[in-house]
Amino acid sequence: MLIGSPGSGKSTVGEALARRLGADLLCTDTEIERRAGKPVGDIFIEDGEERFRALEREVVAEGLRAWEGVIAVGGGAVLDQDTRTDLADHHVVYLHVEFGEAAKRVGMDAARPLLAGNPRTQLRKLLNERLPVYEGLATVTVPTTGFHPEEIVDSILPTLTGQSTGRAQQ
Repeated sequence: MLIGSPGSGKSTVGEALARRLGADLLCTDTEIERRAGKPVGDIFIEDGEERFRALEREVVAEGLRAWEGVIAVGGGAVLDQDTRTDLADHHVVYLHVEFGEAAKRVGMDAARPLLAGNPRTQLRKLLNERLPVYEGLATVTVPTTGFHPEEIVDSILPTLTGQSTGRAQQ
């Protein structure tokens, strides 16, 4: 289970981790888009954040119940109390990214509805609000700033078997 802010690398690292484990990846945002038949940004605009969050809750809950592979959970899913409760029974890897790196990675584009208006200010606010939640849910925290996805996977794999590495923080 991978959690983290926008730009932390959940999808990219999730793909690499799933490949290394010989498993499949469930990216919850991608599954929401598939079910809704439109991009996340369009769901927010056309249907509203409440509809998006309901779809997100449904996809995450189903994934936690039945998915056998890696799950990359959308950054805001952890704000739902039921999701937080469900995650408590799982190995949760928090991919921590520094603000400057997150800003570069997300590109501050309009495709991210929660960053509308002043994207840098919105991203900083979002990170500050969610940080305690991410940290509280994490079984392990793995820094992603300045690391290649394969290096991040190298830090995650030992945590899956109880071993520890220099970068992963238990």
